[in-house]
Amino acid sequence: MRYSRKSPRLIALTALAAGLSLTAAACGGDSGGGSGDLAGTSLTVGSKEFTEQKILGQIAILALEDAGATVKDETGITGTPNVRKALESGEIDMYWEYTGTGFIEILGNTTGDAPTDPQELFDAVAKQDAKNGVKWIAKSSANDTYAFATSKATSDELGVTTLSDYAELVNSDPESASLCAAAEFLDRSDGFPGVEKTYGFKLPDDQITELDLEIIYTALPKADPCNFGEVFESAGQIPANDLVVLEDDKQFFPGYEVAMTVDDKVLKDTPALEDVLKPIADKLTTEELQKMNAQVDVDGLPEEGVAKKWLEDNGLIG
Repeated sequence: MRYSRKSPRLIALTALAAGLSLTAAACGGDSGGGSGDLAGTSLTVGSKEFTEQKILGQIAILALEDAGATVKDETGITGTPNVRKALESGEIDMYWEYTGTGFIEILGNTTGDAPTDPQELFDAVAKQDAKNGVKWIAKSSANDTYAFATSKATSDELGVTTLSDYAELVNSDPESASLCAAAEFLDRSDGFPGVEKTYGFKLPDDQITELDLEIIYTALPKADPCNFGEVFESAGQIPANDLVVLEDDKQFFPGYEVAMTVDDKVLKDTPALEDVLKPIADKLTTEELQKMNAQVDVDGLPEEGVAKKWLEDNGLIG
């Protein structure tokens, strides 16, 4: 891995007590069951480990329970490879994934081959992954693409507003271009290695600090331990910390629209799944995701509570 050539600075994210206790009580448990289109159905929902994925996982769980299903909560699985393995092995029945991640990281295509039209990208991923027994359904317009960010003060001081500006800074003054990023981003082809190649720079390893993603947002305003960092565009901490997102002026990053991935056999046995999940996808936007992420990461509310309120506010559960 790129970051293994140095001794990374690892900082663990401390969970909020309320969120932690709620998650501990819910994780791995079965709940729901009753009347509805999915009455008598038992399902297992997974997610990755970061805030947005946990919220999305709870949205699915609550909606499926409202439709009568008994649902096992297996949210919080660390990393794309592990949650995907859980889906393929039958440990979980479904989880929300991102079209760009599916096209590049899971299916092995190159970033340059990714369609720029969101629907075309979804269709390409769905067609290719069907051969693996995985169905993509309920595509939303919510786009959680990767981005680079910095504080407004750093952007103004260094004159960096685009990734091309950042590349110039790396090549002229690498110490000022110090970067914080999560382990997965540093290693994936649609992450930092691809950015370096596309924009023509090579940041020295001693200027890269591996950090838990959630900590990056609060580290950037202090410019400690880095001036720039990996972010997700839908992160609520971007406006909360007055961060500036650098323009991807060469359009390296593909779209990362949220969609549900489901085991093909499960979907065939439970076709009503799509009827439950599609209305959710229709309401889900980047702005809505950013608001929900902020409610957890900035305001300290539990993922399940945020998910429930969003579903109720949008008339998606009774």
